[in-house]
Amino acid sequence: MLKVLPYLAWLIVLAPLCATLWIGFSFMVGWNRGEAGEKTTSLAAVGAITLSTVLLLLFSTLYLLGFRFDTIQGSTWINSGIVHIDFNLLLDGLSLSVATALSIILLLVVRFSVNYLHREAAFQRFFMMLMLFCLAMELIWLGGNAALTFVGWELAGVSSYLLIAYNWKRPTATLNAQRAFITNRIGDAGFILALFVALYFFHSVDWQVLINSVTTIQLSSLQLSLLTLGLLIAAFAKSAQLPFSSWITHALEGPTPSSAVYYGSVMVHAGVYLLLRAAPLIEMTHALSYLIGLVGVLTVVYAWLSAQVQTDIKSSLIFATLMQVGLMLVEIALGLYTLATVHLVLHAWWRAYQFLHAPAFMQLTHYPAPMSPRWLQHKTFLRNAALQRFWLDPITHALLVKPTQALA
Repeated sequence: MLKVLPYLAWLIVLAPLCATLWIGFSFMVGWNRGEAGEKTTSLAAVGAITLSTVLLLLFSTLYLLGFRFDTIQGSTWINSGIVHIDFNLLLDGLSLSVATALSIILLLVVRFSVNYLHREAAFQRFFMMLMLFCLAMELIWLGGNAALTFVGWELAGVSSYLLIAYNWKRPTATLNAQRAFITNRIGDAGFILALFVALYFFHSVDWQVLINSVTTIQLSSLQLSLLTLGLLIAAFAKSAQLPFSSWITHALEGPTPSSAVYYGSVMVHAGVYLLLRAAPLIEMTHALSYLIGLVGVLTVVYAWLSAQVQTDIKSSLIFATLMQVGLMLVEIALGLYTLATVHLVLHAWWRAYQFLHAPAFMQLTHYPAPMSPRWLQHKTFLRNAALQRFWLDPITHALLVKPTQALA
């Protein structure tokens, strides 16, 4: 039985991939279009994420019982000169704990979406993107090397872009999707930098090799700092930490279930998970540990002040999310990795509930939210800055979005 388990582990990733391909193909050939095709689409989506979740629960249980699988090798992906990259999965305590807890959230959100998106014209398109996102997150959590993690990183960005622009006939939706997509490309550039440094100096991108090589290979502080800094930039952008915070508030343009799973509970924590994975590297670069703490504190202050003047429930929740993620960065900077992991899981659960409950809450509330607390009303400049979200939106639009549009 134990010999079969490594093969079953690949089903965790392959299940959402097969669901994505099947939903897309069957829609193209006309098998599941319209309201009549909702049942088969939802069965494929719910069945795929259920299989992934059950397998993760199985491997987590075996891990608690003392069975260690660690790296599960697959086929060769790239073999050129000194560069050798495999398809492999990493099933250690960190990946299993985070993947299992957040995969259950994915399952609940996918099932919730079946009823929430009922009779929507783009029902099949939504679930195809949602399954692509599930595949992306499984790769981020379980990828045995940084290259495979980067594939999941990009798939999460693509599916996020497509679901922000879900109502693509609305100019606001497409513009907000561009803002999120373009801003996150800076983080992707940082990730690519980290991959280049890892391949050039370590000749490997396997997480276990990178972590173990930190103490065995004599690298200069500059080389190690470049590798770690690339990962930090990727983490800051994906988790919408300063100075990349503006994109996430515009990303709420998509349907509520996608807002809950992307920006409230799952994808927003991808950057925190990447930092937890790279924790040994961070410990070797003390200056970057201070940078993580500084960014976390500044994001907490920015999000807290901005949250004081929000009157929309989803905007309030997203700034609350940024505050909590900023606190996780502070915990990582202090070396409290276990606390940060527990914080990540508990916050993901709580925020998913709040986002999914938001539409019902709006129906139950019969009075408007206050414009701002009394103490802030007497501080004119600070209140105006909070209302303008400290002018991050126009700065980002001028420096990133407009030049990209002009280039295009």
